[in-house]
Amino acid sequence: MWFCGGLGTAAMFGAANVGSELGTLYQVSKAKSRSISPENFTGEKGKAGMATEGTGKNAARELGRTWKVSPSVAIKSKSTFTLGEIKGPGCIQQIWMTPTGNFRRSILRFYWDGETEPSIECPVGDFFACGWGKYSQINSLAVCVNPGSAFNCYWPMPFHKSAKITMENTDDKDMVLYYQINYELASVPRSAGHLHAQFRREAPQKQKGTYTLLDGVRGQGQYVGTYMAWEVHSPGWWGEGEIKFFMDGDQEFPTICGTGTEDYFCGSYNFENRETKKYQVFTTPYSGLAQVLPPDKIYEVGQKFGLYRWHITDPIRFEKDLKVTIQALGWQSGGRYLQLEDNISSVAFWYQKEPHAPFPKLPATE
Repeated sequence: MWFCGGLGTAAMFGAANVGSELGTLYQVSKAKSRSISPENFTGEKGKAGMATEGTGKNAARELGRTWKVSPSVAIKSKSTFTLGEIKGPGCIQQIWMTPTGNFRRSILRFYWDGETEPSIECPVGDFFACGWGKYSQINSLAVCVNPGSAFNCYWPMPFHKSAKITMENTDDKDMVLYYQINYELASVPRSAGHLHAQFRREAPQKQKGTYTLLDGVRGQGQYVGTYMAWEVHSPGWWGEGEIKFFMDGDQEFPTICGTGTEDYFCGSYNFENRETKKYQVFTTPYSGLAQVLPPDKIYEVGQKFGLYRWHITDPIRFEKDLKVTIQALGWQSGGRYLQLEDNISSVAFWYQKEPHAPFPKLPATE
């Protein structure tokens, strides 16, 4: 069901509009399919598999050119590597990668249409809903994480003029990265917004009991997804807090207010399996509690959780501004709520037209 912009009648007549979905996959288009990988760093037509140098050179020494000479790249410690630069208009359709470094110390950045400040800035693990540096199987429409460490992204990413993607290795060790960026070159509707993703972390909360997922967004767009990596610092159930969307001038009170943390992530009653008396992990197209560490405990201090919620069928649309918060709320004696001071990280995903407001400085990731 993923597409960039509308296909409509133009697609039926073979126009070069970006986009595809199952219901229109049979339609022939003039859009041009391209792919960037270590076997074709530029994505140019007829230029793939030509490498004579690369990480596979030794393995291919008896076979030579075209035989997997450059399947991956080595990114040195404390350096930034440009994964790809594309001249548009077009749309990134799918990204696959297998980073071998520290998931929190490998920083993805996306730049749209020549901007100097990124619209996406996020540790690679958190961007792919694996925020604790450990593999977690994800089976959703926007993100899939498959064995053994295959990160897949299906967020449509349209751009009007250009796209640039980089990976910064902030770790003390070098890393190896296999990756592929699949995209189309074709016209993009003027109404298309750019994908934005912002990483935040508070340990503990700056405001006791309240965590800010996103603030300072200016412009028109729609909020489309949340990933959270949550470590609890108090015993008992920790997910009574409400998510709140303040939009278009809201001050003290939001326009949209949820009813509980597990409710927002489309679960219920503490995510507890009533038979096993343990947390029940789940991963679905739109939401999931994908990770519980350790998995055989419940209501214990120090447990870690990975949760996602994609607003694919219910995007939160805003016209001027947006702020998103969620309460960190548990229980104390006498049936009273307890404001928590947990270790929380998050990625907020949204589309908007450029220019976007400057991001806050990337927080310490560990």
